Amino acid sequence: MPPRATSPSSAARRAAPLAALAALLLSACAGGTQSGAGDAPTPAAEAADAAASAGGTSLPAIPPVNGPIAIRVQNPVPNAYLGVDSTFVFGTIGTGDTFLRINDTPVEVAPNGAFLAWLPTPPASDPVYSFDAVRKNANGAVATGDSVHTTIRVRRPSSRPLPDTGALLVDSNSVSPGGSQRVRADEYVRVSVRAPDNATVWLRATDASTREVRTVPLVRARDVAATTEQAASGSAASTTTAGTGTLFYGEARADQLSADTRLVIARSRDTVRLPVGVPQLVLPTTPRRFGVLRNHTGGLVATSDTDQVVIARPVPDGFYKWSLLPGTQVELTGVQGGQTRVRLDSQLETWVTTGDIVPLPDGAPAVRRVSGGLRVLPSAEWVDVIVPTGARPAFLVEPDTHRLVVTLYDTQFSPEISPLIGNDPLVQQLSWEPVATDRTVLTVRLSEPVFGWLMLWDDARRALVLRVRRIPDINPRRPLAGLTIAVDAGHPPGGATGATGLTEADAVLPVAVKLAELLRERGATVFMTRTTREAVGLTDRPVMTRRANAHAFLSVHLNAFADGTNPYVNHGTSTLFFHQPSEPLARAIQTELMQRIGQRDLGIHYQNLAIARPTWYPSALAEGLFLMFPDQEAAIKRADWQERYARSIADGVTEYFRTLGAQSAQSGGASR
Repeated sequence: MPPRATSPSSAARRAAPLAALAALLLSACAGGTQSGAGDAPTPAAEAADAAASAGGTSLPAIPPVNGPIAIRVQNPVPNAYLGVDSTFVFGTIGTGDTFLRINDTPVEVAPNGAFLAWLPTPPASDPVYSFDAVRKNANGAVATGDSVHTTIRVRRPSSRPLPDTGALLVDSNSVSPGGSQRVRADEYVRVSVRAPDNATVWLRATDASTREVRTVPLVRARDVAATTEQAASGSAASTTTAGTGTLFYGEARADQLSADTRLVIARSRDTVRLPVGVPQLVLPTTPRRFGVLRNHTGGLVATSDTDQVVIARPVPDGFYKWSLLPGTQVELTGVQGGQTRVRLDSQLETWVTTGDIVPLPDGAPAVRRVSGGLRVLPSAEWVDVIVPTGARPAFLVEPDTHRLVVTLYDTQFSPEISPLIGNDPLVQQLSWEPVATDRTVLTVRLSEPVFGWLMLWDDARRALVLRVRRIPDINPRRPLAGLTIAVDAGHPPGGATGATGLTEADAVLPVAVKLAELLRERGATVFMTRTTREAVGLTDRPVMTRRANAHAFLSVHLNAFADGTNPYVNHGTSTLFFHQPSEPLARAIQTELMQRIGQRDLGIHYQNLAIARPTWYPSALAEGLFLMFPDQEAAIKRADWQERYARSIADGVTEYFRTLGAQSAQSGGASR
């Protein structure tokens, strides 16, 4: 982060004479930097760097706009909470013939009046961005009598001062644990509080049965960090807090916390005692509790539809890792906030949204899942691997080039016979291994690369079904002919916004329409998730795509940053995917984007994307440009650049299917 610049109060800024402002602006015009905050590159330097790294492709010139001065700030919005040291500020002046200063820092204005700046965030004592714009005359100097001033007030984190002298003050709002938790008695719970740096902190608990008093010391978090830094680098880091207080933390067994447990903070003769939240204990003698997973998100999902899944996460509110079927019974072992911990088998616990669980009556027993054999049944578009288990198991499917590895939790295997009906060569081998008493790994080896799959529950057979999709017939001369391709114009709701107010949803729609036209010209049937400006739900888009039986999903986006990211050193073009079989599609699209768009190559990324989560088809999400940059926003408004973006994606998906068809042919077209 660049160093924070000293800034006068908002009242002083508003009182600055116009003559002084003009002098400052002229000075900035002569030799000021864009950001005035550290060594951030200027827009011109960044553009040159991006063009050079991409082989010389450059963005078109921004058409000039000359009109009245009207400051409109897109980011930050009024009353925005900014918990970062520096962030980007962008918007428009409405006309390009102006000088602009934000908090007394000169900012470059594009010919159409748009601006983007990377600036220190104002202090909590005066959290205001002050904008001063003044007209240029015909000679490029400051014109008198035509200026505009406006301010945007934001919110900044403000911690209560905790001085090292005087009366002992403690931040009682920082005490942890707090709220409701349900944990096992032998689990350790983090205990913490913010207190003056020169205080001593400990946890005091009284055993309910013996009345024995236990004390657990809490340590300064900064001391732990300093020790770690010294061990890593060989030199100690500065650890002063200058009266702002510091975090003390430690941990205690959950069964050591009770209603009379107190955090004790002491300094000299002053002592403060604070209660801590007491978790509800799951004791060894407590009967096991079970629940059934359900999906309560609504949207297009129907009860019997394969698109209905429940997301399980490795940590509370973390990324999604497991997509489980509604109706799966799991053991409930803990609660934290709105998340419930569930046990998948004896070795693994995960977290699901509490609303996705229907508790079973107390005393309900655990289900028993034992598979006595496998069956393989071929159909025209897929092959089903049928695994009778009696009840829905929790599972994880991991694709690996020519294999699908299926982990079945709380499931035992004892197959005596596994018939492969129809002599279909797509499934070449089935193997299974009991990696634990209650966990089995099933490996399905295919004759060609993994293309798509679904996990279903067959209630009639009481069996889990792995439906393996065949690679479609691909004409090497017209690789998209006969295929169904889904085109997704990203957003609304949500999305990025450009400096002049262009929304991502509006900007990508014409690109998606042009992409659809190009795909149809190449013989594809195109399904579009939206064709108007009306919002389409995030979870509805992949459901609609799966029901259209698409062979690929292409999502068109324009990028943005979160507050606190320097746009001038991080922007570029990228393509995202989720499941590994989609990586070749993302790579092919990124290659074409780099040839036509010409921004910095940010590469392809695995990203935890909801719209790319379905497994029946490969998916890729393109981020061609950053809408917040004035020149990139101006470019995407042009029909030729909309076509350039669309053609890059069309050529990428064409090359992907051409290559896939060649790989299938090399395997002898075994799946058909």
